[in-house]
Amino acid sequence: MITSKQRAYLRSLANSIDTILIVGKGGISTELIKQASDALLARELVKGKVLETAGEEAKKFATIIAQQTSSEVVSVIGSKFILYKKNSKTPKIILP
Repeated sequence: MITSKQRAYLRSLANSIDTILIVGKGGISTELIKQASDALLARELVKGKVLETAGEEAKKFATIIAQQTSSEVVSVIGSKFILYKKNSKTPKIILP
């Protein structure tokens, strides 16, 4: 579980990264979960977006992806979300 201070720090880091997960009208597929899992392993911090055609709120999709990838939802603002998962072997982000 990350603290609010750590959450704020991760949000600030996420400002400079590109959105790589896109949830569209197909919703959450096994390919999307694999893509999220691989990205979290490589980067630890991932930004995603839910398109209007998906028909659900970003918070719901972010929570489902986080559960299936064992990551944490850092933030959900509008249609964008940020996920974090610490890489125990080679951590890239040192939390305060």
